Formats: sequence, structure tokens, C-alpha cells
Amino acid sequence: MSRSSDEERESPHHYADPLGKPGSSRETLIERQIRQAIDEGKFDNLPHQGKPLPNDENPYAGEWGLAFRVLRNAGFAPPWIEADKEVRVLLARRDAIFARASSGPAPSESAQRRDRLALERLVTEVNASIARVNAEAPTTGQHRRRLALADELARYDELAGR
Repeated sequence: MSRSSDEERESPHHYADPLGKPGSSRETLIERQIRQAIDEGKFDNLPHQGKPLPNDENPYAGEWGLAFRVLRNAGFAPPWIEADKEVRVLLARRDAIFARASSGPAPSESAQRRDRLALERLVTEVNASIARVNAEAPTTGQHRRRLALADELARYDELAGR
């Protein structure tokens, strides 16, 4: 099936020559494969057809966007994200102490002393990690509030005393 050059120019599947000669019948292997795929309907019913592709990039990353993408693809995160992960792990340990104090029988005096010491150490560790997050985060939107030891101990005492 031979088409004239006028028909080729009007065809929606006609591609210009890579050297910039519009309407040329010369096409690269890739262009020919793309044209054949279009003609065979292989591009029909693709997800997001006729719509912009979803952009999962952080619009606030600015000039750091590429670096964040490389880190994410390699399984890493920016330093403040890694520090925030540490904070969450430590807070989960604190929450486990609170859960243990509030469930089952009331903790003994020695268990309460042990838990209070563990809470003191945890609050120190959490606050050090929060300081890292706050120092390394690019904006205040990622900052965390430090824990107050007195508030954490008072919450424990309330839960343990029931």
C-alpha cells in the first residue's frame, strides 16, 4: 500500500525526518516502530490517555527535586526524613511504655521506677532526634515540637495510677 507524499504529510501518523526535512519518507527504526504500534492500536486505552501524567514529585522541593528523586529511587531519604523516622521509632517505644502502664494490673513500684527511667532516657533521645530534624529540615513545616520530660512523666503517672 503506497501513499503519495501529500497523503503522508496529511496522515496523523507521518513523522518528519530526524534531520528536519518535513514530509520526507525516510524514518528511523524507532519512528517506524512507533508508527506501526500506533497503526496497530497498541497505544489505545493507555492509562491517563488524554490527560497529563501524574506527577508524584514534590512541588516544594525546588532545586533539590532531582536529588530527592535519586535518593528515593535508591531507597534513601533526605537526612531530616531519616531523623524523623528515628523520632517515630522512639515515640513508638514511649507509647509502648504508656500502653503497658495503662493496661493490665497497675505496675509495681519497681516497674514504675524502671519505666520512669526508660522514659527519661527516651525523652532525651527523642529530643536529640527532634533537634536533628529541626536543624536539617528545609522549612519550618517539617519541624517537630520537643517533648517536655515533666509532661511525659506526669502522663505516665496518670496512666500507671489509674
